Amino acid sequence: MSDTSVFAGLIEPIRRAVAEEGYTRPTPIQQQAIPHLLQGRDLLGCAQTGTGKTAAFTLPLLHEMTTRHRPTQPGHPRALILTPTRELAAQIGESIRNYGRHVKVSHTVIFGGVGQHPQIQAARRGVDVVVATPGRLLDLMNQGHLRLDKIEFFVLDEADRMLDMGFIPDVRRVIAKLPRQRHSLFFSATMPPVVAQLAKDLLNNPVEITIEPEKPTVDRIAQKVMFVDKQDKDTLLAELIRQHDMDRVIVFARTKHGADKVVKKLASSGITCAAIHGNKSQNARTNALAGFKTGKIRALVATDIAARGIDVDGVTHVINYELPEEPETYVHRIGRTARAGAEGDAIAFCAARERDQLRDIERLIRKSIPVDIHHPYHSDAARNATGADARPEPKGQRGGQRPGRPRGPAHSKGGGSGKYRPPRPPGFGRPQR
Repeated sequence: MSDTSVFAGLIEPIRRAVAEEGYTRPTPIQQQAIPHLLQGRDLLGCAQTGTGKTAAFTLPLLHEMTTRHRPTQPGHPRALILTPTRELAAQIGESIRNYGRHVKVSHTVIFGGVGQHPQIQAARRGVDVVVATPGRLLDLMNQGHLRLDKIEFFVLDEADRMLDMGFIPDVRRVIAKLPRQRHSLFFSATMPPVVAQLAKDLLNNPVEITIEPEKPTVDRIAQKVMFVDKQDKDTLLAELIRQHDMDRVIVFARTKHGADKVVKKLASSGITCAAIHGNKSQNARTNALAGFKTGKIRALVATDIAARGIDVDGVTHVINYELPEEPETYVHRIGRTARAGAEGDAIAFCAARERDQLRDIERLIRKSIPVDIHHPYHSDAARNATGADARPEPKGQRGGQRPGRPRGPAHSKGGGSGKYRPPRPPGFGRPQR
């Protein structure tokens, strides 16, 4: 790695760890953020996962914790990184371990879904950095195992997702326990009013950085749509994965129950697969991700919230088994492939009652998605659905037939509109964790 001015201010052991990870160049957010953070400035960053922002805050954090070394105190961490999901918390913890391998900065990761005893033990021993989700962090604080009065470095990551998941009240409770004098960083992909107000309350004269990725993810992905009756989706999915070169596939389902049903169908067809969603234990989710990364699991079936933070190299295909409720979610989903400038494939299944949703997606991405009619389950009824037949079933009726309607082509959902959220450029020569 060339020792550019961006990294020259970092201590040598951290620069060495970055080089050992095989990274060759900083991403735009790293170039813009790191010099300001090394000067102690607060930061407001508008950037998505995949832009390299984890390294943008992890490297200065490790530098600060090392150069201003203080003995660890039981139950009193010096730095806190707050993140919305377990998977993202675990990946940030992995980044701290990798970049901090040559410095003496201790850390622990705290989230729900697993037993709290090991987390309590780590807090009692004393750690420099805590990476946490809001719920479990507040649990341990309320039990008296953790106090935040010694925090020097605070990162709030993916604030808009915190809002989506209903965590903003918990986030404010955490912030209320932080000392006034601290170094604060705030990251969000979008800035709705509630999130913007939270940033204003948290930060002191921040540097503001907005990252506009160079090329939309959708432009690097070979997309196609397959019109199919609802009852034929399982068979079509299994045949696609079996017969084509799909080594590492993420399949998106709309609900947790739906994801479990898809896994059963794929498993009965001899395809190694696993589901990842909020009802799965943390051990099950961790094992599913590990198996997917190593290739033992060929297909990972996920819901949208569970998939947030999944950053796996080499995903060859994304299949939208069900189209999402919001069209911008489609862009996030297919962005799980074509990482770091690579190419990727995305296939959308569209039943009749998803036809309006497909139209909303095409309006959002400003292009028509090519149609594949050369498969044995092609449905003209789905392709040509309009009016009431193209709109989603009321939520209470989804999964069943409408009264008086013959079994036949499944029909589709409408969708909301939304602004395109920019894609993720490569980081350090490969995707950032």
